[in-house]
Amino acid sequence: MLDFFRNHKRLMMFMLLLVILPGLGFVGIQGFRGFFDESANVASVNGHKITRVEFDNASRQQLDQARQVMGAQFDASAFDTPQHRKDILDGLIQQRVLQDEVQRLHLTASDDAVRRTLLADPIISSLKNPDGSIDLDKYKQLLAMQGMTPEQYDERVRYSMALQQIPASLINSAFTPKSLAQQLTELSEQQRDVRGLAFRAGDFAAKVQPTDAQLQAYYDAHKNDFATPATAQIQYLVLSAATVAASVNPSDADLKKYYDDNIARYKTQEEVRASHILITVAKDASAADRAAAKQKADQILAEVKAHPDQFAQLAQKDSQDPGSASKGGDLGYFGPGMIAGGQAFDDAVFKLKKDEISDVIQSDFGYHIVKVTDIKPSVTKPFDDVKAQIATEVKAQQAAKLLADASDGFTSMVYEKSKSLQPAADKYKLTIQTATVTPQPNATLPPDSPLNNKKFLDAVFATDSVSQHNNTQAVDVGNNTLISARVTDFKAAAVPAFAAVKDAVRQKVVAQLAADMARKQGEAKLADLQKSKSTDGFSSALKVSRNDAQGLPPAALSAVFKADAQKLPAYVGVDLGDQGYAIYRVNSVTNGAAADGNRLAAAQQQLAQVAGQSQTQAYLDALRDRSKVKLYGTLGSSSQQSDGDGDGQ
Repeated sequence: MLDFFRNHKRLMMFMLLLVILPGLGFVGIQGFRGFFDESANVASVNGHKITRVEFDNASRQQLDQARQVMGAQFDASAFDTPQHRKDILDGLIQQRVLQDEVQRLHLTASDDAVRRTLLADPIISSLKNPDGSIDLDKYKQLLAMQGMTPEQYDERVRYSMALQQIPASLINSAFTPKSLAQQLTELSEQQRDVRGLAFRAGDFAAKVQPTDAQLQAYYDAHKNDFATPATAQIQYLVLSAATVAASVNPSDADLKKYYDDNIARYKTQEEVRASHILITVAKDASAADRAAAKQKADQILAEVKAHPDQFAQLAQKDSQDPGSASKGGDLGYFGPGMIAGGQAFDDAVFKLKKDEISDVIQSDFGYHIVKVTDIKPSVTKPFDDVKAQIATEVKAQQAAKLLADASDGFTSMVYEKSKSLQPAADKYKLTIQTATVTPQPNATLPPDSPLNNKKFLDAVFATDSVSQHNNTQAVDVGNNTLISARVTDFKAAAVPAFAAVKDAVRQKVVAQLAADMARKQGEAKLADLQKSKSTDGFSSALKVSRNDAQGLPPAALSAVFKADAQKLPAYVGVDLGDQGYAIYRVNSVTNGAAADGNRLAAAQQQLAQVAGQSQTQAYLDALRDRSKVKLYGTLGSSSQQSDGDGDGQ
């Protein structure tokens, strides 16, 4: 309803990074060197380095998400700008100062909060069995594919939740008065009755007959617009986990050792299905209240022992657990630690046999009587059943180790054998590939293609590579990937002769002169209309609002709503650039209806979120101002370096 978020792009980028960053790997192939070589880092915050690999990963993930959202309208070049790179770095710096603040305040998340968050995850929810329990085998396999154990993932989620506490508390505590929400809602729904008169540039093109002198003058002033970019034909090698994996073939002994070392991963935890009757006791209950609750539990236990077949009916009648009482006390299947009853609860329940009933069990919630209705014993999958899965994991691990061991040798070899990539290809069993590249990334390639890496392209078009045909350095392009290239043919950027592009120049000049003619005629007509107030030539009326432009270009909609509503009819003119010129006659204004309770509440909430986001941004800016932020090297074409307190910019 209200489009306020456009004005908070910087904050929204930070919120995106807040979600992305816990999942990123922060150390690349040459991470160790980064401790000594500042070219591997883009910034530091209070002594904590932000690596170029981390920056590249954040950039790549944003590109991937943008591609998914925008589809066919995605344009990678729109993201390859100094401002966009600065915004990403600002987001990473804000992430780091927030991490420091979370550590200073000792913020964390409880085990119960982490469990609720995990169960709310759609991916984890998809692993549920028909009885509602989580398939632990599939859960472990899912995490193993990401190189994590359940314990590691728990801590990652806990850390992410802790990071979100400060922004969430600021956003959730923001407030907007009803009067402001009402006023802005009415403005957003205000309608204006308009009629349009178009002066299209295309209608004037036939009237434009540029002279050769005009064409020559335009060409001389815009030569670079017609230039062909420099191109380089290259041979290149890529050293990555994928390229070295082909030479990795773990033995059966390796696989069996991995199985034995990680046997816990292939065991399914024992689970029971149980029902309980709970008599609750408040934590601050008096001794008398506790005694009364215990006495009631003992009485129910006696009744259960006398009529064990009526456990479900007694649970429906007597249990004070609203979540399970209506189901006869059924808790479903669970493993140790999955029910918030504490160690005493687990110790008692997991000793019971099927259909056995416990004595009264005391927990923090009160007194339980438990009946085990089914047992799923712990099962260890045989080695042969998981051998293929283990082979994949071991191969990936061995490839990663081989890659780490090979990176220094690969880097040295392409430098020392600078006239050919063949020695490195032979030693590391790599395939020499070929491509034609330009100094700018190729929008038709995936954004994470090594050939689109700016640092790599800079190395390809360096003087030593172009003139001497030496191998480039081994460039770390992120994602544990090194690439080196050798230029086999080079064509410098060139401006074609006027005669070769004369037709293209003519099209440009005709379009420009036609747009100028449309604008001049439109401006003259606007001056006449403001005197005569005529309606001749205008289109049929449209009712437009800020939320419904009815096809009006953004510039036109903005001009229509800037017209003085007290002086109607009003005429506004809009320069549409290459499209020409348009005049709009604003006939009347209809104010939006007063918002009802639900709409007003929604507007209040949206405005409060914007206010909360502004407060969050101010808070993060203040954290950054009091932190030691240092910027290193370059982020693309601009170079910057600073040192000292604050952001150093």
